[in-house]
Amino acid sequence: MTRHALVVGVGARRGVPAEEVVGLILTTLGAAGLRVADVVALATLDVRADEPGIVGAATRLGLPVRPYPAEVLARVRVPNPSRAARAAVSTGSVAEAAALAGAEAGARAGARAGAGAEVGAETGAGECGAADGAGGGELVVAKRKSASATCAVARRIPFIGTPASTDGSAPFTMAAMLPPTKHIDSAGPDLRHHGDAEVRGLDLTDLAVNVRTNTPPDWLRERIAASLGSLASYPDGGPARAAVASRHGLPEERVLLTAGAAEAFVLIARALPARRPVVVHPQFTEPEAALRAAGHEVGRVLLRPEDGFRLDPAAVPDDADLVVIGNPTNPTSVLHPAGVLEQLTRPGRTLVVDEAFMDAVPGEREALCARTDLPGLVVLRSLTKTWGLAGLRIGYVLADPATVATLEGAQPLWPVSSPALAAAEACTEPRALVEAADAADRVAVDRAHLLAGLAEFSEVHVVEPSAGPFVLLRTERADEVRERLRALGFAARRGDTFPGLGAEWLRLAVRDRATTNRFLQAFDLALQGLPRRPAG
Repeated sequence: MTRHALVVGVGARRGVPAEEVVGLILTTLGAAGLRVADVVALATLDVRADEPGIVGAATRLGLPVRPYPAEVLARVRVPNPSRAARAAVSTGSVAEAAALAGAEAGARAGARAGAGAEVGAETGAGECGAADGAGGGELVVAKRKSASATCAVARRIPFIGTPASTDGSAPFTMAAMLPPTKHIDSAGPDLRHHGDAEVRGLDLTDLAVNVRTNTPPDWLRERIAASLGSLASYPDGGPARAAVASRHGLPEERVLLTAGAAEAFVLIARALPARRPVVVHPQFTEPEAALRAAGHEVGRVLLRPEDGFRLDPAAVPDDADLVVIGNPTNPTSVLHPAGVLEQLTRPGRTLVVDEAFMDAVPGEREALCARTDLPGLVVLRSLTKTWGLAGLRIGYVLADPATVATLEGAQPLWPVSSPALAAAEACTEPRALVEAADAADRVAVDRAHLLAGLAEFSEVHVVEPSAGPFVLLRTERADEVRERLRALGFAARRGDTFPGLGAEWLRLAVRDRATTNRFLQAFDLALQGLPRRPAG
């Protein structure tokens, strides 16, 4: 059956705890066999929209709050009216009326916008009813009560007809503005979704972002702060470039500093010639997004879970002249042998190996960053993950001098800031390399602890061996598990935005033992608390 978007209406007394609202919503959805993932908004009376308990519940569930004036809700017919509610706020049930109003507004917005853009609740939300054929709302769960809150669930009945489009024949979408991929059937995942979206602005324990916790260390903060005195001068990348070159035993002309690895992907997509670029998936999606944005048609090599997501070089087309692969790969945590990757190099082909997480691998085994004998090899490194510098943006490219010169020519002037350059110097000093090596050893121990805990769940399959500071797991109804984890205070990275994965996959960042123990308890609760699916 096609799923329609759900709106949860909420009524609450002043001072209601967020935990009570979240618990009521989860219990109500679970009893009806409905998924949190299908809920698009919480709806309530406008004078309750800023109530901390409702705002907190919406934040925990990752949902917007849609406010409705009392006069709007008063015009909505509800099946279970209460005299007390009507006397207080002019509607028989805030929860039921708000749910129906939210569902109706969403259906009308879809009819008006055509492409699915939702119009705010305040614009026409009071015009409840579907007399004009624009779709409407259907109450699927009548109001349920807790000590201080009520909730009800309505389903949007979508507009039936032909929505507006750019050419009169097909709906307009942003995807229509992107060049097609070679494998259009697998072009669906949102390539611009990243782990920070799972936690931005939320008070959650973060297992969605792969940045090491408790970073940057104090000594690195001090080095960055000391650079602020030079902000009136233009950045000089020479010392940092020399430091990176020395760290890898390379000449400086083989090094290009960038504003994180993400800038390097854009430079490669725009500056290097490629007739048939291929990206090996599942992996970090930014390389493909950058290639597509630069006008390339992108081929995909999809590694299979039954093979442990390990690469067979023969799967890469012979005529691919630009190949991108991660090592260790995000999100699978697979570390490909250097000998396997070497087989992908050949004259006339650029091989881009993303080693953003290689410094989290003890001994950096299988690294190619110092190799100068492989034709067309381009290695990318990032300093943002191990050192907690995602907001500063610093990384680098290691390649032959001609390729470095080509990429440098595509950069704007002064692409890396003085504080980022100071960080690059500091993070490549001997004492920093020792600290990074120690951190990699700790990650390996903490990852083993996480894997041991996950092994206790028979319904969970983990991709092993895992080599990065994260693990990938598969379990049925993982999207629902992720939503329940959010309600329990933990953020996990969804897997369905990575080509080659689906909604049954989750990625978890490796954390310290205490955090992992708390997560495993929440994970157990999330699995055990899944609502029963309706029969049939």
